[in-house]
Amino acid sequence: MAEQRLATRTQFPASAESLKPRLKKEFPILEKQNWLIHLHYIRKDYEACKDVIKEQLQETQGLCEYAIYVQALIFRLEGNIQESLELFQTCAVLSPQSADNLKQVARSLFLLGKHKAATEVYNEAAKLNQKDWEICHNLGVCYIYLKQLDKAQDQLHNALHLNRHDLTYIMLGKIHLLEGDLDKAIEIYKKAVEFSPENTELLTTLGLLYLQLGIYQKAFEHLGNALTYDPTNYKAILAAGSMMQTHGDFDVALTKYRVVACAVPESPPLWNNIGMCFFGKKKYVAAISCLKRANYLAPFDWKILYNLGLVHLTMQQYASAFHFLSAAINFQPKMGELYMLLAVALTNLEDTENARRAYAEAVRLDKCNPLVNLNYAVLLYNQGEERGALAQYREMEKKVNLLKDSSSLEFDPEVPEEHPSSQSHHLFLWSQSPLWKHNQLKHQHK
Repeated sequence: MAEQRLATRTQFPASAESLKPRLKKEFPILEKQNWLIHLHYIRKDYEACKDVIKEQLQETQGLCEYAIYVQALIFRLEGNIQESLELFQTCAVLSPQSADNLKQVARSLFLLGKHKAATEVYNEAAKLNQKDWEICHNLGVCYIYLKQLDKAQDQLHNALHLNRHDLTYIMLGKIHLLEGDLDKAIEIYKKAVEFSPENTELLTTLGLLYLQLGIYQKAFEHLGNALTYDPTNYKAILAAGSMMQTHGDFDVALTKYRVVACAVPESPPLWNNIGMCFFGKKKYVAAISCLKRANYLAPFDWKILYNLGLVHLTMQQYASAFHFLSAAINFQPKMGELYMLLAVALTNLEDTENARRAYAEAVRLDKCNPLVNLNYAVLLYNQGEERGALAQYREMEKKVNLLKDSSSLEFDPEVPEEHPSSQSHHLFLWSQSPLWKHNQLKHQHK
């Protein structure tokens, strides 16, 4: 048996060529480990990915474009934006005709806040690929940051013409909101919802815009659709609760806010609205507690300071009210109602001179609210200046008549009929009027 095996082996002698050792290739294949780099990257195994990249770059003397590209992506994910920019620039040098490399260079510049430089690189990338919607979209975003809104709109419209995307609609809507054009913003978001009817962010934003315009039926419809697709969408729940709060359903609103509190317990608008719910229920201590928590989370939000001043006025804590209203005025110096409430606090602190100055500023800034003139008339009458009080009272009557003709707001018919001399407590005039209720709801966060 052994002889047969030996004979078999010797029947076919090995050729001389097969015995020669194989020569190694002089130049390594640059992309031979790209598949492994890609595999580690998509698995988010970044440490293993960086080890393979290091090995690959050593073998190729730093000429493997894909390895450098992925290394730059990992640096960006780790927050090393400057290092990622330098590596993407290296990729652009290795492959100057690649629009993707230029897009990544521009993206890193954008993240570094260099928006003008980013637009220049994006424009270079657009020359290489004129039908890339992402380039147009990102150019539009850069122009928004540069305050060049017309150019931003053009680029975003170009992006939508090339390829419709939810994010492009959202940015285009934001431009119209920055311009203060709610109607155009609503039209854009309506088109976006038609394109993507299950996008909860679009539905919620559209609902909030309708809510801001007072079109409650459509607002409730879109917010309801958002909650249908995502019952845990805290923005939609917060907005729905705000609508219920607007109509005086404080208990139902608080039930909604309880759900939001589980998702985002540190939301300033949430605690502001909860505080104003308690205020509506006349639980003033609980209201102040919630509003102070909101103020702790967002100390520069003037609406929270406004509400804190209002609650302290109601509790006749005039020094505290003065403190919060003064802070609110520092952040919102063009709002006449704030000066009026400040004047109410100063009047009760027996500082009539500064109260008159505050009323004068409130009258100068606010051309619509009749309560400003009415409270000012009360102060002047109590100071014995009947002529000035009468002038303010007549101005108040003009404003009431104008608002009756042009607005759907309900006015208490007793307020304009009462003579200033019958009112000794300024706060009563402000807090008991239906217009005050409208203002209270206006300063909810939606």
